[in-house]
Amino acid sequence: MKEKEQERLTKLKEIEKEFYSKGFKNICGMDEAGRGPLAGPVVVAGVIMPQDSMIEGVNDSKKVSEKKREKLYNLILEEAISYSIAVVGQDVIDEINILNATKQGVTNVVEGLEIKPDLIIVDALNHIDTKGIPYDSIIKGDAKCYNIAAASIIAKVTRDKIMRKWDEIYPQYGFMQHKGYGTAKHIATIKEYGLCPIHRKTFTKNFV
Repeated sequence: MKEKEQERLTKLKEIEKEFYSKGFKNICGMDEAGRGPLAGPVVVAGVIMPQDSMIEGVNDSKKVSEKKREKLYNLILEEAISYSIAVVGQDVIDEINILNATKQGVTNVVEGLEIKPDLIIVDALNHIDTKGIPYDSIIKGDAKCYNIAAASIIAKVTRDKIMRKWDEIYPQYGFMQHKGYGTAKHIATIKEYGLCPIHRKTFTKNFV
């Protein structure tokens, strides 16, 4: 590993290092993908990485190319002490709103972890039910914390796979390209074809 990358990863682990020094052992980073799109689910991922984990390239998923994310996804899951993924569908998002759907995903992830963490660090979420496990909410956590960055990659890759499958069922909307986000092309297809079952009705009422 190049020295510059080693330095970047060391910096990315500074917040976690502080928590480890306070006696926390298993720290679970959590992040979501898909809060903003007009279609498809929100996916929340939680991952506990070993304290000495230094996977080259781990970063906020938005800063990593799709091809690299796929590789990192496999490396992260191979090395993880424990991980959990929750998929919360568009029907739930429409029913309870995207923020509450994301929070529900967090609780589902906690319940799905085989090894319970002694601390959860989450990207900018508050008032969440972590089943009694202490948590810390870190603004822009996916760019500041290694475990949250790893979780952001797991969430993003998982959601992209789901949207690629939906693309096969509803090819006219171009989900393969925009993954459900509100691009000009996506909005144009909604106006042309109307909504399909995976569109979020509360997000698309201005276009139909």
